[in-house]
Amino acid sequence: MQYLHRHAALTILLPLVLLAGESARADESTLLTHTRQLTFEGRRAGEGYFSADGRLLVFQSERHEGNPFYQIYLMDLETGDTTLISPGHGKTTCAWIHPSSTRILFASTHEDPDAKKKQEEELELRASGQQRRYEWSFDEHFELYEKDLATGALTRLTDANGYDAEGSYSPDGSLIAFASNRHTYDRALTDDEKKQLEHDPSYFMDLYLMNADGSNLRRLTDAPGYDGGPFFSPDGKRLCFRRFSPDGATAEIYTIAIDGRDERRLTHLGHMSWAPYYHPSGEYLIFTTNVHGFANFELYLVDAQGRKDPVRVTHTEGFDGLPVFSPDGNRLAWTSNRAPGNQSQIFIADWNHAKAREMLGLADAPAIAIPETAADITAADLEKHVRILAGEAMQGRMTGEAGERLATQYAADAFRALGLVPAGDNGTYFQQFDFTAGVSLGPDNALTATFPDDKTARYKPDHDWRPLSFSATGQIPAAPVVFAGYGIVAPAEGDFEEYDAYVHLDVTDKWVMILRYLPENIAPERRQHLHRYASLRHKAMTARDRGARGLIVVSGPNSQVKEQLIPMRLDGSLAGSGLAALSITDELAEVFLNLHDKSLKSLQDKLDTGEPMMGFSLDKVSLNASIDIEKETRTGRNVLARLPAGDKPTEHIVILGAHIDHLGQGRSAGSTARDEESEDIHYGADDNASGVAALFEVAQHLSASRDRKGAQKPSEASRDHQGAENSGLKHDILFAAWSGEELGLLGSAHFVNHLAEGDPARTLHPHIMAYINMDMVGRLRENLIVQGVGSSSIWPAVIEQRNAPVGLPITLQNDSYLPTDATSFYLRGVPILSLFTGSHAEYHSPRDTPDTLNYDGLARVAKLAALITRDLALRDKAPDYQAQARPDSGAQRARLRAYLGTIPDYAAEDIEGLKLSGVVKSGPAEQAGLRAGDIILELAGRKITNIYDYTYAIEALKINEPVSITIEREGNSLELTLTPGSRE
Repeated sequence: MQYLHRHAALTILLPLVLLAGESARADESTLLTHTRQLTFEGRRAGEGYFSADGRLLVFQSERHEGNPFYQIYLMDLETGDTTLISPGHGKTTCAWIHPSSTRILFASTHEDPDAKKKQEEELELRASGQQRRYEWSFDEHFELYEKDLATGALTRLTDANGYDAEGSYSPDGSLIAFASNRHTYDRALTDDEKKQLEHDPSYFMDLYLMNADGSNLRRLTDAPGYDGGPFFSPDGKRLCFRRFSPDGATAEIYTIAIDGRDERRLTHLGHMSWAPYYHPSGEYLIFTTNVHGFANFELYLVDAQGRKDPVRVTHTEGFDGLPVFSPDGNRLAWTSNRAPGNQSQIFIADWNHAKAREMLGLADAPAIAIPETAADITAADLEKHVRILAGEAMQGRMTGEAGERLATQYAADAFRALGLVPAGDNGTYFQQFDFTAGVSLGPDNALTATFPDDKTARYKPDHDWRPLSFSATGQIPAAPVVFAGYGIVAPAEGDFEEYDAYVHLDVTDKWVMILRYLPENIAPERRQHLHRYASLRHKAMTARDRGARGLIVVSGPNSQVKEQLIPMRLDGSLAGSGLAALSITDELAEVFLNLHDKSLKSLQDKLDTGEPMMGFSLDKVSLNASIDIEKETRTGRNVLARLPAGDKPTEHIVILGAHIDHLGQGRSAGSTARDEESEDIHYGADDNASGVAALFEVAQHLSASRDRKGAQKPSEASRDHQGAENSGLKHDILFAAWSGEELGLLGSAHFVNHLAEGDPARTLHPHIMAYINMDMVGRLRENLIVQGVGSSSIWPAVIEQRNAPVGLPITLQNDSYLPTDATSFYLRGVPILSLFTGSHAEYHSPRDTPDTLNYDGLARVAKLAALITRDLALRDKAPDYQAQARPDSGAQRARLRAYLGTIPDYAAEDIEGLKLSGVVKSGPAEQAGLRAGDIILELAGRKITNIYDYTYAIEALKINEPVSITIEREGNSLELTLTPGSRE
């Protein structure tokens, strides 16, 4: 399946080159042990590939009597039985076992009318004592075949002039990837191309993909030079292959997504690197290269992203190539001429996966030593923890990635060092949870239009169209198309009349084409009214409820979006919409509209006035689709440790928590990184290494002082409940380092759901007496913000008394619906407090580093948290719970489209307006002249009294249309002009 370019193999002599670090590597036994020869019979054998269960091996060998060319054989690795699979005449190559182990794919020329004649000529040549120098034949009669092992039936899958070979099944058996130069034979060639084809047909080889039955053929690559040897990644989403330079002198290893996008080059060796194959872990690939000389091909490893230097595997002179891992990743089979006689045969050995990961720098970093810290809470000890948690090794602590695993291991080790009791799963400190990390296109996406006279057109996914993340999946039968303007249905309200894009429009069992947002040129108040009904999910629901089969979303030229196709992203819900939903480019929409003498621009111009406009049928277009959306699942983990009050767990507990995860490396959702920082680590020193460091210090302090007499006198307000001289804890304290907070409070939500045994209505109070949260507590400036005070009547008194010895300037806020882990508990009936030192310009950027923190201030916050937590653990009764109405924060409205780049100051309590703690560098607000300390009083004619007014006002803004903003600065009122940017 993986063939060396003949010109490169025969004419290029490459110098010996030693890669960095090779001298430190051991011989083959470092990675390969118990090496043995597997095949012996015949002139040569090679290209052995395992079945999905590892019990079978298919390979090619020159051993069939009367045929000098390769034939395909199947070996049972449990019995050694070997069976001929191919017809026995003609040339064959590149076999692969279907995942079901019921059929085998291979390439063959046995239907070439001259097949037997070519065999005879080759045998006569050899009988004369002559022998050709070995080179691969790109015979244009090679086709792909599939053999049913039960019936022996042989099915031809390809039927085109040219070389079709090097095929492999996808992991689920639904697809076949192969190499072909067929496109060269179905068009007129120039004279130069004719000469090139005659001289080197491999020059025109490219990658193709088709369904396993031979249907739905698509071409993936079109670069000059030989693209070949495709194998699927273990998850089926990518292909690895090798690409020769146009002159055939060198080759490098590449991968590509199965939709033909995201091509990545993994090697830059400048030599002959080919025959790549994925390890089942998906973390790295093995390949063949002659970097050590023309006659010495060796096996090397490269990580799946191509970020590390390749690592050498074999150290034996001669040819070692065509490697393949067993399905469990514990064995390696490859072709080598190390056997006596120098004829190529298949060898097999045990594989050391752990050592391979270590050599490639992929192994999890060793556990980090816990620093020595004092029992008292100190700024110096807090800084030690922050610098570790927000260090390079943690890689930004993205949930489900190596940095998070290292950080959570550090947390578990810290709790263990303090003598705390494990409170996670199965007697460990860890509580694992699975989550959907993202959505992406699956392999089976297709959109086809049928026009008059039965003409059809097929459109490329992720180029002409893209499914929406909440779309229904599967085959969508052909259906006609109707146009429904902006697709909004909004009831009459006050002075606003009803808006209905579906008046007198029958959409039953049809595709509904709509525009993406809402009319652009209407009054701000009207925009705010319609905005509530303009989210894509709401539009999809509206179309579904009217019987539509599918939704087609078009951005339109007036929308000024950065990308016409709507990005595939999670929108806070994994629920589907109940109908097919996709976006298409403006260009494709024009194709459909122009057939009906319509123009997208003129339609949008008319709709943007806000005047009603009847929808209409696009009866010259019918669409059918296949929609395939894959969800990527990862595992995160919380770290839970218990400080016991006595010999057995108490009925009631107090929880102190902080989230340990952050945004990882590179720009991701929520990142405020500048363009030049887009690949940098988001260290998260304040968010939330500060909170976790404080968690460790509080745990150490309370653990050390648990039995100290009189360490904390009970408050006068609670003396009736405790007894004045009681010094021991009455309730266990649970310390929790949550993961997944940045992705939507995933870890804390999993904890409460698990504790509630999946009952969505079950309260956790009073079992959980109260929950105290520390999130972003490292930037103390003017005030500590204590949120959630309205969740219980006891909090003002507790905060007053426990802050008396600490002396922090405090701002109290009643709101208990917060964008942090405390909300997971409040929604379960638990009183909460959340400590917060405010937002800043470095929030969610690589600039949130340890040197920006106020460690003395952090120590004071941690001391207050310790005093409040101990107060709760000494009480007889749990604090009362006070329910609050959820504020109208705009969460139910559409996603904000306009971007201003302002950072609200959440500590500003007693002002009318919205105070800013900062502005994003180079953002619209900074360009307009706004700065930290400004108080926004009015935006686009709307009075601003709080964050909710501000959010609502932003909904009325148009992208790139200047608006007036009135601010107060140092007691003076200023009017500035601000031009909103676009988030999308």
